[in-house]
Amino acid sequence: MIKAIIFDLDNTLVDFMLLKRAAVNAAVYAMIDAGLKLTPDEIRDMINNIYDSEGIEYQQVFDKLLKEALGKVDYKIMSAGIVAYRKAREAALKPYPGVLPTLIELIKMGLKLAVVSDAPSKEAWLRLSYINFHHLFDVVITYDETRERKPSPVPFNLALKELGLKADECLMIGDWAERDMVGAKSVGMKTVFARYGDTFNTVNPDSDYDINSISELTDIVKKENGITK
Repeated sequence: MIKAIIFDLDNTLVDFMLLKRAAVNAAVYAMIDAGLKLTPDEIRDMINNIYDSEGIEYQQVFDKLLKEALGKVDYKIMSAGIVAYRKAREAALKPYPGVLPTLIELIKMGLKLAVVSDAPSKEAWLRLSYINFHHLFDVVITYDETRERKPSPVPFNLALKELGLKADECLMIGDWAERDMVGAKSVGMKTVFARYGDTFNTVNPDSDYDINSISELTDIVKKENGITK
C-alpha cells in the first residue's frame, strides 16, 4: 500500500529550466547595461560553460564570469546582474499546472509528502517557500543532508528513514530517468516518470508509470491501493 509520495523538486514541482533561462537572460542584459563589453550570446555562452563545469546551482557564476572576461570582479556589473537575476527568477518561479490541487488531494487521501532533491538546502527551501509549499511536505532531503546525489541510494534511504516507511510503501516521481528512476528503483520504490518536465527527450525511462500531468498521480495511488471510488 502506498503511504507516501516522494517528489523531485526541479522540473517536477517547478519548471526549473524556465526560471533559469529567464533569470540568466535578465542578468545578461543588466550586466551589459552596467558596462560589460560583450555581446549577449558571448555572455550566455560563458555562463553556460561555467554551469557545465561547476554545476547548475553554482553560486559564484557571475564572479567567475567577470574574472574570465575582465580579469577581475567589477562589483557594479556583478551587482546589476545579481539583482536582475533574482527579480527574474522570482517572477518565473511557479509550480507546474495542477501541482497545488494534486498535493492537497494527496494529503486529503492521508498520504505523507516528501522531497528528495540534488539542490543545496538553502536553494531548495527558498524555492519551496517562495511558492508557499514549505508547509506541505513532511520530509525534505537535499544534497546538504547526505552529500550524495541521485541516483545514489543514500538520499532515498534517508527519506524512508525520516518518513518511517518501507520502500514499497512509497512512490517516487521525477523528471530525470537516470537519477530519479534509477535511484528510487535501487532501494525498492515504485516510480513515476514526470514526462511533462523531461528535458532530455527520454524514450524509455524504465519507470512503473509515465505521466504527462501531475494530476495523474491521484489515479495511480488509487490503483496501487485498490481504491475504486
